[in-house]
Amino acid sequence: MMQAMTAAVAAMAFAISGQTAPGTTTRPVLSKAEAEPFTPETYLRYSGLYSAPVADPWRPKPIATGRPDYLVGGHGFASVQQAVNAAFRDGGAARRWIGVLPGTYTGTVFIPAGTPPLTIFGLGRPAEVRLEFTIDATVTPAVWAEQVNAAGRYAEGDPAWPMFRSCATKTSATAGLCATVVWAQSTDLQLKGLTITNTLLDTVDRGTHQALALRTDADRTQLENMRLISRQDTFLANADDVTRIARVSVRDTYLEGDTDFVFGRAAAVFTGTHFHLVSSRKAGGGVIFAPNTAPNYPYGFLVTHSRITADAAYQTAPTGYLGRAWDQGASATGYLPGSTPNGQLVIRDSLIGAGFNTVTPWASAATTARPFTARIDEGRDLNDVDHNRLWEHANRLTAAPAPAAGTTTSPGTRR
Repeated sequence: MMQAMTAAVAAMAFAISGQTAPGTTTRPVLSKAEAEPFTPETYLRYSGLYSAPVADPWRPKPIATGRPDYLVGGHGFASVQQAVNAAFRDGGAARRWIGVLPGTYTGTVFIPAGTPPLTIFGLGRPAEVRLEFTIDATVTPAVWAEQVNAAGRYAEGDPAWPMFRSCATKTSATAGLCATVVWAQSTDLQLKGLTITNTLLDTVDRGTHQALALRTDADRTQLENMRLISRQDTFLANADDVTRIARVSVRDTYLEGDTDFVFGRAAAVFTGTHFHLVSSRKAGGGVIFAPNTAPNYPYGFLVTHSRITADAAYQTAPTGYLGRAWDQGASATGYLPGSTPNGQLVIRDSLIGAGFNTVTPWASAATTARPFTARIDEGRDLNDVDHNRLWEHANRLTAAPAPAAGTTTSPGTRR
């Protein structure tokens, strides 16, 4: 997979331009010295409280698969949720493997805290092993509960019942971030070789319709060779306990969406990953990243040796944004320096295709509309709470190629 990614990047290396530090106030660039701390090892080095991080190096190895302990499909369990329930009840501290046969599995999957370390993997190509559900964050919690549990997937006494009830009994007007296909609260989770799609997709207007494919809340979550597809809020790399660090490693994965579709509080590293911005629901102004990093913690998202692309419509009218800060929880107060989360992201050693605003690739913050500002002075503080923390280093920027007559491309279906 990594070789295929490298070949694809090489094939797109036309009209390349470099990046020079310090960049501009709207497109800041790190120098070689400034970029040195921003490595996968650093982002994954610490655990514990944001206020008192503990050195606890996590060096995720390639996900190993073999004979599964639990089989989904065929003569095995009918759903991934049933297999997760079985693993939870079997208990213990040893890792357990859930193999999923090719097919489409409709419905949500909730993986509760206290589940043994799990590896859930596809027994086929990722595009052939599909976990799907249609859910929109704008519905009420009551409607969410009816849709998610229409077939009685969750019942009192089941391992995931508390997760289901936490959303079904919400007093908020909408389901919000409960609108996800797969939701994991367990540590040491590994997902490999699956496609997870929130099939709401283009059935709604271009307004605010959060529709998560995957939400992870706990430490040491590992994704490899995955396909995560939705439109708004595809992947939430979260830290459910807002006081504690949660680490995520993503490798050789395809992520598709149109609005803030990679977002959250986690310390997350994306390596060899393809991010693709689409215009099928929202014709312009789409945003890829919305990190929500704790204000005094220096490591949010790191994107390295990856590919960032946009579809043909964006290449014709380049209005896409690489990202913006989320500023979660500050809609009433506005951004409060040192108190409001201040998203941190470095995109480095990657290929950024055509379709993005080249002068101002970072949008104003999602919740507060705080304008993007970056320091470019000598000796700048990269964690200055009065400025944004969205950076680039040593990326390759490409212009749109002239398409061959009669040809189209769809990155979301090639893998």
